[in-house]
Amino acid sequence: MYGRIGKITAVAGQRDALAAIVLESTQAIPGCLSYVVATDSAEPDALWITEVWDSAASHRASLTLPAVQGAIAKARPLIGRFGSTVETTPIGGLGLQKAAA
Repeated sequence: MYGRIGKITAVAGQRDALAAIVLESTQAIPGCLSYVVATDSAEPDALWITEVWDSAASHRASLTLPAVQGAIAKARPLIGRFGSTVETTPIGGLGLQKAAA
């Protein structure tokens, strides 16, 4: 499995609009096992995205999908900055099925 956790800060006052765009684009993406969008309790314009994929290749392939490309284009004007991003290797947990080996 492959995971990513990243922070995106929206342009002031645009967090909810940005979250809506991100959430719309995450329906039925091949290889995506979990995609969670969360608000930051300390920063009103920040979002945290936690992703779990069956592989890094599936994550990279998702970035070429027309729906994802469209969402990126639509979201770009609402993004103030990208924060830290970490890559992880998920090993399981509540709500996450272990990928077939």
